[in-house]
Amino acid sequence: MRSTARVLLYSDDANTRQQVRLAAGRRPAADLPPVEFTECATLPAVLSELDAGGIDVCVLDGEAVPAGGMGVCRQIKDEVFRCPPVLLLMGRPQDAWLATWSRADAAVTLPVDPVEFADALARLLRARLSLDA
Repeated sequence: MRSTARVLLYSDDANTRQQVRLAAGRRPAADLPPVEFTECATLPAVLSELDAGGIDVCVLDGEAVPAGGMGVCRQIKDEVFRCPPVLLLMGRPQDAWLATWSRADAAVTLPVDPVEFADALARLLRARLSLDA
């Protein structure tokens, strides 16, 4: 098992980033390694981190401004070779069709429900880490 799983967390809102970190805890599931968050508040920071490599999953805030997570998701799916899976944070359940448009691999609603979020993150991490093995 790897020593850590790297999760890129994009949101311009520090409170949202804190909700995500608290919901994931040190590890989202017992069979996964501890999670190390790389926090980004701007699109250029996201692109820079993805270019550097080593990210296992991206968590993108669909409500971020000026670059919303849905648009960022679509952009990185088009531009990043072997783009990590994306977990999208949506403002409302009715935005699920936009999550599909953005090509997100999973989506949860805000405010973050810890159980729902940890389950979704764990599924994406398991899939990504099994591919890397």
